[in-house]
Amino acid sequence: TVPAPCRILDFGCGPGRDLCALLARGHHPIGLDGAQQFVDMAASASGCEVWQQDFLKLKLPDDYFDGVFANASLFHIPSDELPRVLRQLHATLKQSGVLFSSNPRGDNQEGWREDRYGTFHDLTAWREFLTVAGFVELEHYFRPAGLPREQQPWLASVWRKI
Repeated sequence: TVPAPCRILDFGCGPGRDLCALLARGHHPIGLDGAQQFVDMAASASGCEVWQQDFLKLKLPDDYFDGVFANASLFHIPSDELPRVLRQLHATLKQSGVLFSSNPRGDNQEGWREDRYGTFHDLTAWREFLTVAGFVELEHYFRPAGLPREQQPWLASVWRKI
């Protein structure tokens, strides 16, 4: 465990809820979202620096972040683009940096639902994507806790840059 303060990228920060939580824990979070309205909301709500970037056209500094917090964001990236995006997240982490991700899980289906794209990987496929990108798994769990597995639609996982 690395004590605060850590520089953490909130990848897909939305309106800034998790930026506020990370800030309250003594960290130095920076938000990133593709939607300008969320960037504006997150910056206003948290007072943090927030970058507007398309997930498929990232421009991230190398070896910059101690951690990447990707809550409900990476599942919007098509499977054929995911290896490149994961390599970019790997590159922006400092040595031994940590990536947290939480995504709805499924049977490796993907596609459009109205105006949003979603990919729903199982644990085996998710592990393969992250391992190939240069991460080692620290832990995984299903959410919400305390329910039977079939009632836990979210796969959360923690990975270290190697």
